[in-house]
Amino acid sequence: MTAEQYLAARLRQALAEDPRTTELGVRVTVRGDHVLLSGDVASPERRAELEAVIHDVAPELTVLDDVKVVPSEAPVGREELR
Repeated sequence: MTAEQYLAARLRQALAEDPRTTELGVRVTVRGDHVLLSGDVASPERRAELEAVIHDVAPELTVLDDVKVVPSEAPVGREELR
């Protein structure tokens, strides 16, 4: 593994274990002094917390945020399976 891969693994672990995020579904890619976050989260607050955790763990990195906010709401109506 390269140093970038180890750092990405450490950042993924931090996102999973930090009580602000407990996030497993966000992809973390490190390239040089940049970290790319991608995936989906349920709220803008969660998206902001992801960046905060990365800044706490690796303040020297520039965060490129490609995380999409996809609200999770209860289904409306019935779903018919055929």
